[in-house]
Amino acid sequence: MPKKPTADDARLILELYNLRREPELRKARQWWLTTFWPKDADDFMKVAMDFGSQENNWLRQVGGYWGIATSFVLNGILSEKLFFEPAFCGELYFMFAKVRPFLKELREKAKNPDLFLMSEKAIMGSKIGRAQFAKVEPRVAMMRQQRS
Repeated sequence: MPKKPTADDARLILELYNLRREPELRKARQWWLTTFWPKDADDFMKVAMDFGSQENNWLRQVGGYWGIATSFVLNGILSEKLFFEPAFCGELYFMFAKVRPFLKELREKAKNPDLFLMSEKAIMGSKIGRAQFAKVEPRVAMMRQQRS
């Protein structure tokens, strides 16, 4: 996965950042970060199966965005060093930390072994990603505990 960052990598990071500013994606990201706190796989599946709801749209939109972005890293199109900077993908760590505790069960219930797979492979397959995620995951767990 490692490659030396280039000017093209920087342009792609800026383009990905710019896409995050799109109004509906901004609302979706805000919902994921502040409102959506699934307690378990069933809680997640309620939203995932509520097709046509705003929350379902937001769930898929944010998941799709990060799936595409991580695919760039996994396929060597984008420098992992630039991508895994917390200023760019701290949100990815946060989102993944919310579902990781019940990811296996979630994949089983959704009958989708690839659910969050790109994000998982990118984060866990990168020394930089793992190190940053290790800082975020305990904070998310603490926040989840405080919400219970």
